[in-house]
Amino acid sequence: MARTGTCQCGAVRYECASEPFAVVVCHCAECRKQSASAFGISLPVACDGFRLIKGAPEFWSRQGGSGIEIRSAFCPDCGSRLWDEPQDAPGIVVLKGGSLDEPPDLTKAIHIWTRSKLPGVTIPAAARQFPGEPEE
Repeated sequence: MARTGTCQCGAVRYECASEPFAVVVCHCAECRKQSASAFGISLPVACDGFRLIKGAPEFWSRQGGSGIEIRSAFCPDCGSRLWDEPQDAPGIVVLKGGSLDEPPDLTKAIHIWTRSKLPGVTIPAAARQFPGEPEE
């Protein structure tokens, strides 16, 4: 089933036929800033099923908390983050959960960087969770 997503103003739209490898809820400060919320939601997918169907995003690069360079796509009109392209995984695109037309199901989400979660945020007891990156 193809997923579609767009920025807040609708100027940039994408489609992805690839199933996500996981649904990841990240509680790090970086993801809180990019989402302007309590956590970020990411869906890593194979880039061969991903395609831009409207508009032209702009990109900026940053170094993630794990030290990996990440190229981030955003709408040049409204500034919404759309997806990330981790430079250590060229076959992967990481969709930003808030950009999806149909919200992701967080029931089986993996929670990472839980040591940085905001006070009052409750992670389901049965959820897979990691204090930092999953390798830790």
